[in-house]
Amino acid sequence: MKYLILVGDGMGDFPIADLGGKTPLEAANTPNMDELCSKGEFFLNNTIPKGFPPGSDVANMSLLGYNPALYYTGRAPLEAAAMGIELTPDEIAFRCNLVTLDQSTNGRTTMRDFSAGHISSEESHRIINTLEAECSTKQFHLKPGISYRHLMIFKGSHPGVATVPPHDYIEKDVTEHWQNYLTAPGWKPFLDKSASILAQHPVNLKRIKEGKNPASHIWLWGEGKMVNAPLLTDRFQISGSMISAVDLLKGLGVVGGLSVIDVPGATGYIDTNYEGKAEAATRALADQDFVFVHLEGPDEAGHKGSLKDKIQAIEDFDTRIVQPIIHHLRDQKEDFRVVVTMDHFTPLAIRTHISDPVPTLLYDSREQTIGSKQLFSEKSCIEYHARKNNEITQGHKMINKLLERL
Repeated sequence: MKYLILVGDGMGDFPIADLGGKTPLEAANTPNMDELCSKGEFFLNNTIPKGFPPGSDVANMSLLGYNPALYYTGRAPLEAAAMGIELTPDEIAFRCNLVTLDQSTNGRTTMRDFSAGHISSEESHRIINTLEAECSTKQFHLKPGISYRHLMIFKGSHPGVATVPPHDYIEKDVTEHWQNYLTAPGWKPFLDKSASILAQHPVNLKRIKEGKNPASHIWLWGEGKMVNAPLLTDRFQISGSMISAVDLLKGLGVVGGLSVIDVPGATGYIDTNYEGKAEAATRALADQDFVFVHLEGPDEAGHKGSLKDKIQAIEDFDTRIVQPIIHHLRDQKEDFRVVVTMDHFTPLAIRTHISDPVPTLLYDSREQTIGSKQLFSEKSCIEYHARKNNEITQGHKMINKLLERL
């Protein structure tokens, strides 16, 4: 038996007037997910425990079977694990976004862009390497990641600042938060010097000339110490792989004891290498039991506020991830169970995450009973739940249902 979790990050959304009251998931053409719906089981899954922020870190930790209340220490330590960074007991990892801030003459600061225009990895590595060379100290060290997503390793006690995710403040005033960072002991010289260097960095000067958002500042958040959790491979006696473009998911794979597959051309947006991800999944399943495939595109489109990109990301997930993987398993005459889901909603109207329970589909290739034709959508899942009262109240237990370990 093969087991799969296929995740369209942030696919869930609200009804949109321009779509006739449909959500992007309803409006998108998703024949492969819809076909699985006619033979599968719908349920709602609470991936965000009460009291936790609705982030991809918490939600995907739940999807992989880890109770965030027991194992969540922050987002950045998971990304550190993906980079092969072992934190010492006196080190704290912070997620370091390259962002675009607008700072007015009256002292107000606005988050223009949480991703510096989805800056490329090649550009951002040049920037981060410069900052590390010129700004690092015994306390502060920068590590390059992917696109706008990087790490800062801080040695010492927590500085006592309350950090916030920049994608929660798109085009909003962040003056209070920025001033809070500047008042942390020892942080102001580091942040001021980095901003001064960024203002004159050749990468940014070129981006401004091309009409692109520059990486004007670094933004630190999602901090935590090293994760200590049991391996999935030990808990369930399975072998498996993690396939994702982003370090957060790769780090979760490392924590779980999964093989982490790097797919060339995987970007974390709608230009990612879909075919490479699907091929990596089918290769892994040739001699492993489990694969987790994560697609970041719908979430990034939600943060961007782009309806066009979100629909395209959903449709590409359906035709370029779900379809080739399912067809391959059927061609191989493999018995398999697959969950198709999302980690959280990223509604276009608010451009950030919410903690609503997510629509989830479970399909078992051994079950051939065909039910009523229905779409894979928020509405269909809610209606199914109303009839069947089918809900997983603790999201980390969903994997037990998939693996038939209830």
